[in-house]
Amino acid sequence: MKKSFEKYIPFVPLKLEDRRWPDRRVSKAPIWCSVDLRDGNQALVDPMNLQEKLEYFHTLVDIGVKEIEIGFPSASETEYEICRELIDGGHIPDDVTIQVLVQARPHLIQKTFEAIKGAKHVIFHFYNSTSTLQRKVVFHTDVEGVKKIAVDAAGLIYELSRSAIEAGMDLRYEYSPESFMGTEMDAAVDICQAVIEAVHATPEKKIILNLPTTVENCMPNYFADEIEYFIRKLPGRESAIISLHPHNDRGCGVATAELGLLAGAERIEATLFGNGERTGNVDMVTLALNLYTQGVDPELDFSDVNKIRDMYERCTKMKVGERQPYAGELVFTAFSGSHQDAINKGTAYMRESGTEFWEIPYLPIDPADVGRQYEPIIRINSQSGKGGAAYVMQHNFGFDLPKAMHPEFGRIVQAETDAVGREITPQRIYDLFKANYIDAAAPYQLLRHSFAEFTDEDGRSHVTFAGTIRHHDTVFQVQGSGNGPIDSFFNAIHGQKMDQFTFVDYKEHAVSVGSDSMAVAYIQLRDKGGQDHFGVGISHNINLAPLKGILSAINRAVSGT
Repeated sequence: MKKSFEKYIPFVPLKLEDRRWPDRRVSKAPIWCSVDLRDGNQALVDPMNLQEKLEYFHTLVDIGVKEIEIGFPSASETEYEICRELIDGGHIPDDVTIQVLVQARPHLIQKTFEAIKGAKHVIFHFYNSTSTLQRKVVFHTDVEGVKKIAVDAAGLIYELSRSAIEAGMDLRYEYSPESFMGTEMDAAVDICQAVIEAVHATPEKKIILNLPTTVENCMPNYFADEIEYFIRKLPGRESAIISLHPHNDRGCGVATAELGLLAGAERIEATLFGNGERTGNVDMVTLALNLYTQGVDPELDFSDVNKIRDMYERCTKMKVGERQPYAGELVFTAFSGSHQDAINKGTAYMRESGTEFWEIPYLPIDPADVGRQYEPIIRINSQSGKGGAAYVMQHNFGFDLPKAMHPEFGRIVQAETDAVGREITPQRIYDLFKANYIDAAAPYQLLRHSFAEFTDEDGRSHVTFAGTIRHHDTVFQVQGSGNGPIDSFFNAIHGQKMDQFTFVDYKEHAVSVGSDSMAVAYIQLRDKGGQDHFGVGISHNINLAPLKGILSAINRAVSGT
């Protein structure tokens, strides 16, 4: 490749000194038009059959798409029959407009009018290529030549549409100067203005001017300049809806669409998950949910994106990538330790602050809003950190570990992932927690116990603990008093060989394991060397759980775990 790059002709950007689009913001949804059933379908290895197209069509309707390009009915008998089934079979709701595509050729235009008979709302979409390259190598003509093709087609469509409109059809016109991005802007303006006049468009009866990045061959900011320039120069602007049809050859389809909206476009032609020729069309899901994350209603319903993804994969035989924005299997999953810790803290912040806004780092959208609430946000592998394991314990099993305990438990989980060399499941994380903390029942074990409590005349509580403890083969009795169950128990064991620890902290909460409501207690002790040891106790008895936690911490300390 060292020298081969020199054969490519760089894109020459338009000179637009006073561009205004960078200072604008998108504050409302565009008019959405799905081209899945035409542009997307023709890009499939195996095009969809009738039943698949019908299922896909009804999904688009359910999402809320009001303009749907159903195909190229003059291209084949199959396409013609699908168009007729949608119309004759009563599949099209009254608030949905079907769109049909046709080249600017007379016999195909006539065939298309036959295909749409009886439809209530139709966009008649015609096109011809106008770019410098296409004129030179395909059509061997000049700007006037391609303009004549467009105007002749527009005139014929206008005449043929008279009878359909008189019969009650709501018929609108759409024109695409195909390969608009590679067309001289003054030429594009001239051609489109001539089409506006040929179909007698007015501010009350607007034509859709669809400006495609048929092959994406420049940066999105250059395209935005083109759109702004085109709109400024178009004499019939008030009689036109400016539409975009971005492809993704440079991987910038979403950016091209968003910057085009800033430049004044009002409508977007897109496909679910970006299916289309070569690298695809712009992704409707990503565009819509990008708006959603900015507090703008996209006016489309992606609240069950998994269901939509399943339909798409079934009907198209294509796969949605694991990292596809918003819909990919792993897009709401964090493996990185720092990411997990931040998500965990963000979740706690939202819970504790009661904020009405979504404020969780690394998650630009609430997974629940797109039907992903039951999927694991945090998954654990060798790259994960202390916060991730704690998050899994809380969100999967209801154990809210004290923050001081996170590093110790994180190291236990890290050792396991290093040992197995792969991701470990939430159940395995729970098993590690149980084995290391809850099941730490030796060498000290509480066999029996009792509490006696009274309140003195000053209202102070006095608790006496009496119990039987086993240490290996030795069984001994302990007794102690304090201001509560934990204090009395700790004082009771202080005179034994367990007196090398001081009490640091304690946390307790209810947790549900299966159908049983349990109390779990987290204990933090410190030995004479200044090292902290954690223990966990769980019991139906809220007084017993912390005692088990203390013994858990001592057992782990003396056994070196």
